[in-house]
Amino acid sequence: MRQCMDAENLHRRLKKIIGQVQAIDRMVDEDVPCEDILAQINAAKAALHGCGKVVLEGHIDHCVRDGILHGDPDKTIESFTKAVERFANMG
Repeated sequence: MRQCMDAENLHRRLKKIIGQVQAIDRMVDEDVPCEDILAQINAAKAALHGCGKVVLEGHIDHCVRDGILHGDPDKTIESFTKAVERFANMG
C-alpha cells in the first residue's frame, strides 16, 4: 500500500499532529482554559482529517485506477466504497 501514498508528506503531517497532541497534554497540566484546549483538539482533528484526505487521494489515484484498469472492477468499487465509508466516519 505504501506505493499509493505520499509517505513523506504523511510522515511530515503526522509528526506535526504528534506535536499538537503533546502540546494539548501539556496544556492540561498547565491549567489552560477549556476553550483553548478544545480549540487545539479541533485543530488536531482537522489535521488528522487532512491526513485521511491524502491517503484517500492516493488510494483513488493508484489502487482504484489500477483495480479498474487491470483487476476486478466490481471488487475495486466495493473496496473504494469501504474506504470512503471509513473516511467519512472519521468526523
